[in-house]
Amino acid sequence: MRGLILAGGSGTRLRPFTHTGPKQLIPIANRPNILYCLEDLRNAGIADIGVILGDNQPERVRELLKDGRDFGVRITYIVQGPPKGIAHAIGCAEEFLKGDAFCVYLGDNLLKGGIRAMVEEFNGSDVDAGIALCRVPNPEMFGVAELDSSGHVKGLVEKPKTPKSDLALVGIYLLRDNIFPIIRELKPSWRNELEITDALEALRTKGGKILAHVVTGWWKDTGKPEDILEANRLILDELTTRIEGTVEDGAQVSGRVAIGRGTVVQKGAVIAGPVVIGEDCTIGPGTYIGPYTAIGDRSVLGPADIENSIVLSDAHIATRHKIVASLIGRHTRIDEDEHARPKGTRLVLGEHSRVRL
Repeated sequence: MRGLILAGGSGTRLRPFTHTGPKQLIPIANRPNILYCLEDLRNAGIADIGVILGDNQPERVRELLKDGRDFGVRITYIVQGPPKGIAHAIGCAEEFLKGDAFCVYLGDNLLKGGIRAMVEEFNGSDVDAGIALCRVPNPEMFGVAELDSSGHVKGLVEKPKTPKSDLALVGIYLLRDNIFPIIRELKPSWRNELEITDALEALRTKGGKILAHVVTGWWKDTGKPEDILEANRLILDELTTRIEGTVEDGAQVSGRVAIGRGTVVQKGAVIAGPVVIGEDCTIGPGTYIGPYTAIGDRSVLGPADIENSIVLSDAHIATRHKIVASLIGRHTRIDEDEHARPKGTRLVLGEHSRVRL
C-alpha cells in the first residue's frame, strides 16, 4: 500500500498564517501538523508516500520533508497547483498510485489512535474503498455518510443542507485504482471542485463496496484558528515531561512540561503545564506560562502572562497584558505602552507582526 498526503489548498480560514506558507505546516504542540500525518502512515506500515503540493509556497514543504529518509519513508512530490478539490488532487497522483491500494491523508488532520487498525482491516478485505467516520455536532459542514442497520454505507453526500446522519467523513480514505476512471468522469461541484465524496458515492452506485470505520477517539480537522488551539490542547494532554534545558533556582515548573535544549527558564518565571517550550528560548522573570501553551524555538518571553496559546518561533513578548487563546506567528514582537492598563487579550497574528498594547 502507498500513501498520499495532501499539502495543497489555499487555507483561507487561517489567514494571515497561510499568507506565508501552507496550513499543513502550522505547528501543533511545536510540531508541524503534516508530521503527525506522515508518522501515522509510517506506523501503519506505509513507507512509500506521495505528497501533493499546491501553489502556496510549496518549497516550504520540500524543505521540511526533503526525501523522507529523516522520517523513515520515501517521498515523491506531485504538483497539483491551484486547489481544485480532493478528488482532483488524487487524480493528479494517478501515475504514482496506479496498480496499488493507497491511503489518502489530508495533511491538516489529526486522529487519535491512528489508522493502523483501519489499514489492516482494509488489506484483509475485498472492498473497493474504506472511509473513516466521526460523529460531529455540525454534519452539514462536512461530507456525510449514511449507514444501514448492518453498518454498510448506503449514501454519501457532500455538505448536505439536511444531513441524514451525524457521521462526518474524516480526511482519510483507503482506495484502489478503480477510483481513477470515476474521478475522470466527475463534474465540478457548486464550489467548482472535484469532490471526493461525489467520487465515493459514484463508486458505491456502480456496485463498489465501501468499508466504514467509525472513529472512537478524537479527530480534528485543523482548518480554523479555534481548531488548531483545540488540537494543541488534545496533543498536550498526552505530553510527557522532558527537561532538556535549564530551570534556574527560584523558577517554578509544575505539571507536565517539556523544555527544549538551550532554553533557560530564569528565576521568577512560573510554568504550569501542560506546556511545551522549544529550543534556545529565554523565559524571563515575571513570566507566567499557563496550561495548554506551546512556545516555539528561539522565543523570548518576559515579563509575560500567556495561556492556552500557540507561539511560533522567534517571537518576543514583553507585556503585562494577559494573552489567552491566541495564535502568534514567527518573528512577532509584542510589547506594551507603559501607560496601558493590564487586561486580557486574544490575538491571531501572522509572521513578522508587531503589536503595542
